[in-house]
Amino acid sequence: MSSSQDLLQRLSANPWFGSLPLRERKIMLAASELVRLRPGEMLFRQGDPPGNLYAVATGTMKMSTLSADGKEAILVVLETGTWFGEISLIDDQPRTHDATAMGEAEILVLPRQVFDTLMKSNVFAQAIAKMMAARIRLLYGIVEDATLRSTRARIARRLLLLARGDATMSTQLRPRLPVSQESLAMMLGITRQTLSKELKLLVEQQAIHLGYAYIEVVSESKLKTLSEYA
Repeated sequence: MSSSQDLLQRLSANPWFGSLPLRERKIMLAASELVRLRPGEMLFRQGDPPGNLYAVATGTMKMSTLSADGKEAILVVLETGTWFGEISLIDDQPRTHDATAMGEAEILVLPRQVFDTLMKSNVFAQAIAKMMAARIRLLYGIVEDATLRSTRARIARRLLLLARGDATMSTQLRPRLPVSQESLAMMLGITRQTLSKELKLLVEQQAIHLGYAYIEVVSESKLKTLSEYA
């Protein structure tokens, strides 16, 4: 287990958490309990009552939902430093999606009472508002892509999002994306066969490189160009 200082430093690399005043960050970490999840273990299910606020300390989580026939759709992938679960705490309504560990993961659990107390601070409340605004923009973009853009453009745009941590909203682009083709297909709502065909074309255009359980961005500019085609 990491020391408190190491944990603070690691989580503060997240743009949202890192922008909070040091006092609020320390309060949140001091009040949080660390829980460990096994691969595939669920933190909460769609429809569960409001609980606590969470952060990914290590590993990755997926927010997803299942259709009546058992088909899974991944909405977003949450990486280290990302806080989540705020929607149900604000509107006091059931959880909107399933939250599942994609591998070994450590999750910080911030009690609801502490969250409610922090929300009385204008600084923290405004930060939560900015987090939600950024996520609404992300979701609007995903809906727009699904409605108006070609499959190839949607893939290119999602790869660019993943290169910035998907929900992390980092300004820094990282070349290697730790995502499987199966997971990417679930994010986009397309078949593995369709995704494989399109990824091969992106490889031929030297926009990406395919590795074992990862995709590497070779040319951000080429992906951006492809992402603009409707």
